[in-house]
Amino acid sequence: MKSDLVEKASDIVTDPLVLINLVSQRVRQLNSGRSPLVPTRPSMGVADIALTEIIEGKIKLVNKAEAAGE
Repeated sequence: MKSDLVEKASDIVTDPLVLINLVSQRVRQLNSGRSPLVPTRPSMGVADIALTEIIEGKIKLVNKAEAAGE
């Protein structure tokens, strides 16, 4: 995992625990066969892909009320 990506992503998701959980969940999705939402290079690990997706706004936090359409 590249530290510059972590720093950029932490500007977007300011709570470190939330960022860790968001990256972890996305890593599980990528490892289970989901396609990346950003262009990738062979040298990128799945955590780097997840962080890049957060930085580029492809993945966003949604609270439960928004997700339920309330």
